[in-house]
Amino acid sequence: MSLQKDTPTSALEINDICSKLRGLIEEAVKKNLAEGILLSGGLDTSILAFISSKFTLVKAFTVALKGAPAPDIRYASLVAKELGIKHFIHFISEDELYDSIHTVIKTMRSFDPMEVRNSAAIYAALKTAKEEGVKTVMTGDGCDELFAGYSFLFNLEGERLKSELERMWRAMSFSSIPLAKALGLEAKLPYLDTNLKNFAFNLDPSYKVRKERGETWGKWILRKAFEGILPDEVVWRVKTPIEHGSGTTTLQALFEQMVSDEEFQEKRRRYFEKDGVTIRSKEQLFYYEIYRSTVGAPHQAKAGRVCPYCNSSVDEWVTYCRTCGAYPI
Repeated sequence: MSLQKDTPTSALEINDICSKLRGLIEEAVKKNLAEGILLSGGLDTSILAFISSKFTLVKAFTVALKGAPAPDIRYASLVAKELGIKHFIHFISEDELYDSIHTVIKTMRSFDPMEVRNSAAIYAALKTAKEEGVKTVMTGDGCDELFAGYSFLFNLEGERLKSELERMWRAMSFSSIPLAKALGLEAKLPYLDTNLKNFAFNLDPSYKVRKERGETWGKWILRKAFEGILPDEVVWRVKTPIEHGSGTTTLQALFEQMVSDEEFQEKRRRYFEKDGVTIRSKEQLFYYEIYRSTVGAPHQAKAGRVCPYCNSSVDEWVTYCRTCGAYPI
């Protein structure tokens, strides 16, 4: 198919695509059935929970930073109640959060603030699942990459959108896999099923990003496929990054209060002179010091392109550094 973004599409054609998509996701979930699911109450995980609940007694896990605004709790509770599945909500303490941060940095070998904030919540959820006796955990990873869920894609059209998606597909990497392994668990990612991936790769981007209800939506065809099946407020929920949904985004403000301006500037200068690393925030400074003590100062690991902000090796075609999170590079 080769439709332009604003080209009208027949209801019959959309229904056919939606039917095919539902079938492929169900097939992927059946291949990847797990004892638990990390449930954010967003579209991606809610779809997996809905399908899983038809075949097994899945346990759902949702985490939030204690005392922080965490909208995932409300939406995940709504989905769990609608589906009648057992739902475990865990509020992360400050001590537990620091433990998660250390494990994430050591496991992911990264001091990228966004990566750490997101993955700390994932690790805490996986740890909660393990404490409940779960050994296999399903996640919604891959859906945003395959079906254009990120807002920075919404202003791209035609070939630009297609080429950016293809670049993302080459760079796909998900922390849930190594973090689960670190806990002795197995992460299962149905959206990365080969048949489903191939369908997404070949689906025209005009079905992924489209306007409806006066707004531009990513994952548009996925929303249409489960409209009337899942609660409307879940189907049309605006994408919420893990750090916002779980409340770990508040870490930025926390570190601003913990570290004085003088200490930040002095350490920032020192690490630039000694390691050639550019520290961009007080939060990143905290993460870098953990990284430095557990992994060591970053350095070029192979011939080729190097991140100008931390000296780590990066692939020729990427636009951000996995080690420090610099973007664009």
